[in-house]
Amino acid sequence: MRIGIRAHDVKADTFEGLVEAIHEQGMHCCQLAVPKAIKEFPTQKEVLTPGLALYMKEIFAANKVDVAVLGCYHNLATPDEEALADTTDTYKRHILFASLLGAGVVGTETGNCNVEYRYEPYSHTEEALQIFIKNLRPVVEYAEKLGVIVGIEPVCRHIVCNAKRARAVLDAIKSPNLQIIFDPVNLLNEKNCAQHVEIIKEFTELLGPDIATIHAKDFKLVDGVLKSCPCGFGEMNYDFLMSYIKNHKPHIHVLLEDTVPENALQAKAFLEEAYSRA
Repeated sequence: MRIGIRAHDVKADTFEGLVEAIHEQGMHCCQLAVPKAIKEFPTQKEVLTPGLALYMKEIFAANKVDVAVLGCYHNLATPDEEALADTTDTYKRHILFASLLGAGVVGTETGNCNVEYRYEPYSHTEEALQIFIKNLRPVVEYAEKLGVIVGIEPVCRHIVCNAKRARAVLDAIKSPNLQIIFDPVNLLNEKNCAQHVEIIKEFTELLGPDIATIHAKDFKLVDGVLKSCPCGFGEMNYDFLMSYIKNHKPHIHVLLEDTVPENALQAKAFLEEAYSRA
């Protein structure tokens, strides 16, 4: 299990300092969302040049840090045709950048069928699922040409909200370049969180071979509202998940979420201890 962190959860003034800080924390990998993580130079999509990719690749390699996920979290289900064209172009630029950088996955969530990227009941209909599949298909076809993996991340309030709908997307597109970023907490809400172990089991049964990367965080109920938090700070039972990783994907990238510099190492140690028990 190669534990890492989101780059934008690490404090640093420069890109080189950022990667050095990730390494110094004992992290093996990171999720890089360029606009969120970089402070010292422009980060609009036009900055994603081959020169930048090769410069970043050199710095990551020198610090022995993998780019597990290149983040590109934009709404592929928007009904705004101009915005969709711009979003598709943004994905293609990230895919090309990832091919030069050596990133494991270009990661995305699955959006909602409105310009505000907000949940509405229509998002969980079959029609919404087909819209997402239609708009995702050309992105995956481009990724195939460059040998890059696109990872979709199911979220309970987005179009792909559970394991069955994720399986439907993969079965429809039928590409080895389309895989899954698995974040168990993102599948939970106040009504189903007590069944989180069963939800994790179902997910691994339906999608196990296609899980490329795992996001690791915890959850707790606060006044009846589900809140996410760092690993070990909540109510999640990690036993089955850690056992699954150890027995099926022992070198998978596992990225900590919801951490701050003051608790990242504690969350990392918690995961390592849970893995050792599995």
